[in-house]
Amino acid sequence: MAKAALIMSKKKVGGLIAVEREIGLRPYIESGIKLDSRVSSELLTTIFTPNAPLHDGGVIVQGSVITAAGCLFPLTQNPHVSSALGTRHRAAMGLSEETDAVVLVVSEETGNISISVNGRLTRDLDEEELSRVLSNIFKPKRSKKSIFDFWNRIASRMVSGNSEK
Repeated sequence: MAKAALIMSKKKVGGLIAVEREIGLRPYIESGIKLDSRVSSELLTTIFTPNAPLHDGGVIVQGSVITAAGCLFPLTQNPHVSSALGTRHRAAMGLSEETDAVVLVVSEETGNISISVNGRLTRDLDEEELSRVLSNIFKPKRSKKSIFDFWNRIASRMVSGNSEK
C-alpha cells in the first residue's frame, strides 16, 4: 500500500484506501464492486488510474486482500474541518470516525499523502513518515504474560511432579 501511495503521489493520482481492523466494513463493501485480490501496488495504481471506472471510490482492504473497490464512504460531519480539504479527505475522516479503519489518502491536486485514524487526519507524509506510521499502526502487538499464565505453569509442574526446588 505504501508503495502504491508513493507511486500515485509522484503522478498526482488520487487514491482512497481503507484498511479494516476490528470493526467490519461490510456496508461499505456492499456499496462498491466486490473483488477478491491480493494487495499489490500494481493493482492499486491500476484501480486509481484517472478515468478508470473505480477511480473515484475507495478501496477496502481486509488483511492482505482487496475486498472491494469503488466504495462510498461517509463524509465527516466535523464543522471544524478545513474547507481546503476535498471529498477524499472528508471521506477518509468520516470512515475513520465511524469505524476503527485506517484510511490512506493520496491527493489528486497536490500528490500529498495523508492517513486518517479515529477521525484525525495526519497530512503531508513523506516516504519515511508513511512507513513509520503504517508500521506503528499495524505492527503485531506483543502478548503480555499474565500472572495466571505464571501460576498455571507452576501448577502444571507440581501436578506432573516436575516442580523446581
